[in-house]
Amino acid sequence: MSTQGRYSKIDKLGEGTYGSVYKAQSISTGKIVALKRMNIPPEEDGIPATTLREVCILREMRHENIVELQDILFQMPKLTLVFEFVDYDLKKYMDLKGSSLDPEREVKHFLHQMLCGLQYMHIRSIVHRDIKPQNILISKELNVKLADFGLARIDGIPVKKYSHEAVTLWYRSPDVILGSVNYGCSVDVWSLGCIFAEMILGVPLFNGKSDADQLIKIFTHLGYPTSSSWPSMHVYPKSKALLEEKMASMNAKCLQENLYARQELAVLGAHGLELLKRMLCFEPSQRISVSEALNHPYFHNHSRETIHSLHSRKAKPR
Repeated sequence: MSTQGRYSKIDKLGEGTYGSVYKAQSISTGKIVALKRMNIPPEEDGIPATTLREVCILREMRHENIVELQDILFQMPKLTLVFEFVDYDLKKYMDLKGSSLDPEREVKHFLHQMLCGLQYMHIRSIVHRDIKPQNILISKELNVKLADFGLARIDGIPVKKYSHEAVTLWYRSPDVILGSVNYGCSVDVWSLGCIFAEMILGVPLFNGKSDADQLIKIFTHLGYPTSSSWPSMHVYPKSKALLEEKMASMNAKCLQENLYARQELAVLGAHGLELLKRMLCFEPSQRISVSEALNHPYFHNHSRETIHSLHSRKAKPR
């Protein structure tokens, strides 16, 4: 099979409501690529605004830690985005490895690259809004690429309303769970904090089944927030329903499993735990920024030489 005579499909990598993703080969160069074939609903008069937004954002970004958009193919009712091919996503990488990742060779190295990619975006006021393991790509050389910008927004540019459903539930910050629609770059930092812990623990940090259950999972590990730790906790649309009613008896049950006392996380050291705490801060305005995180003492021994040494090794998830 070929796509407009330019790419030959090799394998189907995934499928969702948006369409399908294929591994393919350029007929002219032989280069392996990833095709994201997007379905355009019949009722749409042209390309949907969300798709146009993703394309516009991708075309403006050129960074080693952001997946590269190489080509665009359009033939109604299909729009195909052609990306560089990357071997794994982080979820698949961790599943294949079957255990938590190495604290230095993988966790610190991956987190540093994720933060570099986000810093490039946040400096340009672009919020990813869907940071999760499936949207973080890992090459065999241990290079990290942020991917899937279908929910990305430019912070500060008016839109009808930011959706509080944007970020996948397990990686959704408490303020977004409570219905915040004015959030910014801090939502990406919370999501990345969840992934930081997940890379060590080997399992998702907060795996709630609903908004209320997700908050319970968060408070069980981090403690029930106070007006000091989360000054804005009562200003959100769902604060009353979720905090004052469903969580009324929650306070005494919190910290049953204090996250920062877990033995598995001890490998992060004092600096790593402190960085994790600042990423998982309840108050959005007090959450550490990606630029601050990159300058955190946790990364002070992550030198250029270390990075070069890590890059010279091939990934062996199995």
